[in-house]
Amino acid sequence: MTADVWLPIPAEEIEGLPEGPRYRFWDGGDEYPADPADCVYYVVPYMKPAEVAVRPLARLSSVQAVQTLSAGIDALLPNLSDLRPGVQVCNARGVHEASTAELALTLILASLRGVPDFVRAQERGEWLGGFRPALADKNVLIVGYGSIGSAIEDRLVPFEVARVARVARSGRTTARGPVHPLTDLPALLPEADVVVLITPLTESTRGLAGADFLARMKDGALLVNVSRGPVVDTKALLAELESGRITAALDVTDPEPLPREHPLWRAPGVLISPHVGGPTSAFLPRAKRLLVNQLTRFVNREPLGNVILTTGANSA
Repeated sequence: MTADVWLPIPAEEIEGLPEGPRYRFWDGGDEYPADPADCVYYVVPYMKPAEVAVRPLARLSSVQAVQTLSAGIDALLPNLSDLRPGVQVCNARGVHEASTAELALTLILASLRGVPDFVRAQERGEWLGGFRPALADKNVLIVGYGSIGSAIEDRLVPFEVARVARVARSGRTTARGPVHPLTDLPALLPEADVVVLITPLTESTRGLAGADFLARMKDGALLVNVSRGPVVDTKALLAELESGRITAALDVTDPEPLPREHPLWRAPGVLISPHVGGPTSAFLPRAKRLLVNQLTRFVNREPLGNVILTTGANSA
């Protein structure tokens, strides 16, 4: 194979890449490293604006696979028509489970135990005591039970939660118990003390946590969003937060980045982190392992993993 593979990580920094392709480094800069028409495998730059990620698509006339380093491919979806039919689009399953699950637990524990209040009190030199909710004995609902949802449950188990309920697009059975279909959400929401959103952003999940969803949450429940901002209806969430009925911990928002003057910053009972579920020290070694595995398969003409769709066949 003498065609080009575009990588957002320099090839010399990735041990074990298969021989054959010409590896070109491109991390979203103004200049392309070579003619996009010669690229057969495009790895999308990580944590770059969507307009950067999709810029080469229309010129990738020979591309056979597009690989994201994010768990979702939603940033690419509006521009997939720029690709020729038959291109496999793959996500980064296996890369973000550890770091995103860690953050989900961090947000849950920080919110329940009042850590933001303690930080503010420390700045004032104030000793702020009192009782706080514990994660122990709580009912947790995970909405979007894929590999990251499963990793979140792995980390919940040692905290002695009372119950974990699982929801995905369609129901199934796992070793840990049933995964409910989305249609069961209305019955499950009133029982949950903590609701964790880790569903992909699709047309069916956009605005999923809207007014009806939020109204079904029990008084005092915590909503945690580590998926995508538009999964939550921001206006409806603001109304619930301002009433004081529920609280929220958000790693993602809609809009994002959240403008300085947006009322969500100052809403009561909300903890906001700036979309940092994925970018940790856990990212790079896992991303490199994924790329070595995928490109070895590609060079050896073996089926790729993590294929979400094929353009012209089952694209959204």
